Amino acid sequence: MHGSAGLARKAADTHGYFTLAAVEAAHVTTDQLRTLVEHGTVERRHEGVYRFVAASESWRGEILAACWAGGASAVASHRSAAALWRLAGGRRHMPEITCPRWRRSQESGILVHESTRLTDDDRTVVDGVPVTSVEATLLGIAAVCSPSVLEMAFDAAERRDLVTLGSVEGAVARLGGRGCPGSAALRALLDRRDPRRAPPESEMETLLLQVMRRHGLPEPVVQYEVRHAGVFVARVDAAYPDPKIAIEYESYEHHSGRRARDRDRARRLRIQVAGFEVIEVGHAELSAGGRTFAAAISNMRQRAVPQPTL
Repeated sequence: MHGSAGLARKAADTHGYFTLAAVEAAHVTTDQLRTLVEHGTVERRHEGVYRFVAASESWRGEILAACWAGGASAVASHRSAAALWRLAGGRRHMPEITCPRWRRSQESGILVHESTRLTDDDRTVVDGVPVTSVEATLLGIAAVCSPSVLEMAFDAAERRDLVTLGSVEGAVARLGGRGCPGSAALRALLDRRDPRRAPPESEMETLLLQVMRRHGLPEPVVQYEVRHAGVFVARVDAAYPDPKIAIEYESYEHHSGRRARDRDRARRLRIQVAGFEVIEVGHAELSAGGRTFAAAISNMRQRAVPQPTL
């Protein structure tokens, strides 16, 4: 498979991008490559990195090209790695890579981090792109994103069985420490995790716990089973068993037809018969800080406190 046609077929496996090494392997000469560029068939993206113009634009290809520009040890990291792993904090524009100091890319349009600490255990490949491991990616997210975004990413990674508490602790011990941005934030998150507690089941659950913590409310029991006279009634998203407050996430299913609405209404009535006050909250409210929701919960808790008799 030689010549420009062979080079194009090979580049199709790498999002339309190729390097000078691929040019040589396809037995395409320097003059032939120059002609392809002059005719607009190929464009130079970085030093030694090219792209077939006819190939579909791809953010993964842009990140791959950035890694190639950074040298053999360069990997997608931080927000680019989060995007590849589909974690909170991900960003598809402005490729972000990590490479050793002596191989730092001088190309524009690439955000470069320098590190000599990454080992082979901290590198892998996702969608054909060299990338930091999930554990090292969390450390990168901790360095450039807020603690709440880091928690969202960590919970999702743990929920999807991409990491364990132990594997992340090992990465922090190996890669963190003085001079490593993000290690303190990730260590703080690990220190407050209860190893016996299962990870939150959804992004909404993580958001809810963050809102409760931010507003000084005690952490509710998540995925709580409501029972009445010993009989199972419903499993609610979260609850304060005492006082009896059930928290439910709003769902599009509530608006999916009369039968579904009747079913939801009957379920809610059963929860109320069991003595629970029900409050609903949506993603938008929690994402905006949940101030009104937290105030409502606080008022409900205060009303449930017995008032002293005079």
